[in-house]
Amino acid sequence: QVQLVESGGGLVQAGGSLRLSCAASGLTFSAYGMGWFRQAPGKEREFVAGISRRGGYTYYLDSVKGRFTISRDNAKNTVYLQANNLKPEDAAVYYCAADATGRGTGTGFFRYWGHGTQVTVSS
Repeated sequence: QVQLVESGGGLVQAGGSLRLSCAASGLTFSAYGMGWFRQAPGKEREFVAGISRRGGYTYYLDSVKGRFTISRDNAKNTVYLQANNLKPEDAAVYYCAADATGRGTGTGFFRYWGHGTQVTVSS
């Protein structure tokens, strides 16, 4: 079965950095666009970043542009989110998801989801 397993979350001070990873199995990884979403308590889940199936196109939430970078390694079936200059408002559970359209945009068809990794940012 398809599994997406996130890792790399944790507690970081404001201004710090984290690198989130998402390891995929059970699917043809290179056929899927990939995305990162987040959900903070009491808020709706929001699209943070996405990447096309070969990595040629990336998309970002406006508030993370210039601070977050999404990348992927199709040989390792893994997608990454490098999050720099973290702010308290970035604190949330971060989820990776696989987009069956292959585009990785926020409006893609995200068919598979991981269970999330917690990011906490102290001010």
